[in-house]
Amino acid sequence: MAQDSRQEDLRRQIRLSGPERDNCQEAVGACAYGGNMRIAIVGGHGKVALELHPLLVRAGHTPVALVRSENYRAELESLGAEVGLLDIESQDATEFAAAFEGCDAVVFAAGGGPDGNIERKRTVDLEGSTKSVEGAEKAGIRRFVQVSAISVDEPVPDDAPEVWKAYVAAKRDADVAVRASNLDWTILRPGTLTDDPATGQVRLAPKLERGKITRADVAAVIVGLLDDDATIGKQWELVSGDASVTDAIAAAL
Repeated sequence: MAQDSRQEDLRRQIRLSGPERDNCQEAVGACAYGGNMRIAIVGGHGKVALELHPLLVRAGHTPVALVRSENYRAELESLGAEVGLLDIESQDATEFAAAFEGCDAVVFAAGGGPDGNIERKRTVDLEGSTKSVEGAEKAGIRRFVQVSAISVDEPVPDDAPEVWKAYVAAKRDADVAVRASNLDWTILRPGTLTDDPATGQVRLAPKLERGKITRADVAAVIVGLLDDDATIGKQWELVSGDASVTDAIAAAL
């Protein structure tokens, strides 16, 4: 019963916005987002997500990895994640909402990547994101963090590969849709992703020069964003830097 009451209090706080949420925070001494959240991870077996799950568990949250196949269950559960089935490309927003049931936040971390099939840039990077937004709205979930890509608002050279043009357009248009939503969103635009070990040293700003960032550091920043209401409505680019995650977020605010 105590856990049910805690979850209802959390959901009530999440439904508040602006001054109402500020007043609620004063009353309960905690932010609306934080504590023990269940967090749906779209693209739950992606490389960023695999770094993210154990960090969320360590922070006191429950990651719910949404994947298309049961084949990933054992690996994901070993990282502390619950597992739900969701085919990003074939299922609609109502089915996304059903997959999000019982969660307090959504992280969109899926991506077809800058290489490969052009069509998947639309079906995964764009439509996967827009269905996640609509699904969150249908499920009554307000907190939403989108993992995008650096510099996608900049013009693409005419001689760039068509697959790159499609990738940039999909990420850009997905971000436009997130910003136009009624969600409590944060958009994170990391630079070139690497599989190097975490450094714990990053830089965040609305606009940065292109650079690299480890997937492990991206995951750490996502956790920091989820736990900080002040990041709502922010769109930041992310590269390796010389500040801790906490200090980088504080400096960007």
